[in-house]
Order: sequence, then structure tokens, then C-alpha cells
Amino acid sequence: MKTIKVEKRHGLATITLNRPPLNLIGRQMIEGLRQAAEDLAGDENISVVIITGAGNRAFSAGVDIKEMKDLDMTTAKDFISRLHYSIKAIRDLEKVVIAAINGYCFGGSCELAMACDIRIAGENAQLGMPEIKVGIPSVIEAALMPLLIGNGRAREFLFLGESITAEEAQNLGLVNRVVPADKLSGEVRKIADRILSYSPTAIKMQKRIVNRWLPSDLESAINYSIQAFSECFATNEAKEAMTAFLEKRQPRFKKKR
Repeated sequence: MKTIKVEKRHGLATITLNRPPLNLIGRQMIEGLRQAAEDLAGDENISVVIITGAGNRAFSAGVDIKEMKDLDMTTAKDFISRLHYSIKAIRDLEKVVIAAINGYCFGGSCELAMACDIRIAGENAQLGMPEIKVGIPSVIEAALMPLLIGNGRAREFLFLGESITAEEAQNLGLVNRVVPADKLSGEVRKIADRILSYSPTAIKMQKRIVNRWLPSDLESAINYSIQAFSECFATNEAKEAMTAFLEKRQPRFKKKR
């Protein structure tokens, strides 16, 4: 089964994270997302891209912990770098990218959503960055969070690792709009159709301009976070935290003397 599905029609492309029910992000999906972004980057007929998750339960519940828990420093750096390259390829698209957030949107998928230009959430959506609960920091495109919701709120969000409702996310500025869950697809399509009625060249130029407005050291921040992420795997703490999560128990960390 392809973990990424891409459909194109009349200037609009839809990327579906296709690993239901939770659409967990693993190596295959990371590679598929990068390939989809590279294909769309070269398609001059596409001006708008919608990203959503298969089914009704989740946009994506985040990275598959089963694929992460046995990483070491070297493989952890490679894994998170590949995820960053895929999300960055989406962020760099000279198209308007809309995240249609249906259900859970945690961790790496929340970073993917933050890399989009517009985020529309169904009222049943929940968003969160729970990495701290499984022994690792939130990294890569989490660097966008202070720009979206402010430094203080971003710190609270990342240090506590708690999830919030779609309404709370809208109040924070993390999502643009909240709509009834059963109307999400239709409302996102209305927004896409409105953008598609505008000049394709103007859309491309506006996206290029907005990206230039971002802080110039964003990539430096992400590269630093990738190194810090890999260093978390120098001890057994990340593995223990992820194993405990999978076994539905509290982690048992060795006390430092």
C-alpha cells in the first residue's frame, strides 16, 4: 500500500497521508512525501496543494515510535534529517499549501501542518507536540511555532507536551479556521478554488515573498535541533521512554548521581 497518495485536478493537487487509521509517519511515508513534493515543484499546472490524512480519525498521530525507539545517534540524525528534508520540500513549494486537519495532528505531522501556508481544522481535531513525553525534544519545523503562537506559548506547549483542541489551536493562532468535521473537505476546497481563481504567477510570487519574510536563520535553528535530537539517543533514556509508551507504563529512568 502506498503511504502517500497524490491526486491532481484542475490546478489542484491533494496529498493524502495514507496509513490509516492513525497515518503514522515512517520511513516509507517520509520518502513518499519528499517525492510528491519534488514532483509538484516541477508541475507548473498546479497552484494549490491540499494535505490531509486518510480516514476520519487522524491527519496523522505523528512519527511511528516503533521505528524510532531503537535508533542510535547516527541513525537518529539520519531519520530526523530525512523528515526535515521532506517537510522543507513542502514548505519551499511555490504553491499555496493548505493543511486539512482531520482528527489527531501530533508531533511530526503537526510540524508538517505548521510548514503549510494555511491550516483548516475540523472541530474534532487535536493538535500537540508530545515528543517530550517519549524522551526526545521537538525539533526541525517546530522552530516555526514561536512565529505562529509566540515564544511564551510555544515554550509551554513544547515543555508540557499536552494536546489542545481545534478551538484552542485557533485561539492561539496555530490554525486559521475551525469548521464542522463533516464539512472540512468542502470548506478547504472552497478556499482552494478561490485561490485558483487568481493569477498563477501572482500566487507563485506571493509565496516566494512570504518565504523571504521568515527569519534568515531558521535553517540554522533546525540544523542545531537535528544535532540535539540525535544526541538524545546517546543514552538509553529515549529508548526507555518510547518502550514505556508502547507498553503503556511509566518510564523508569536511572537516577543520576
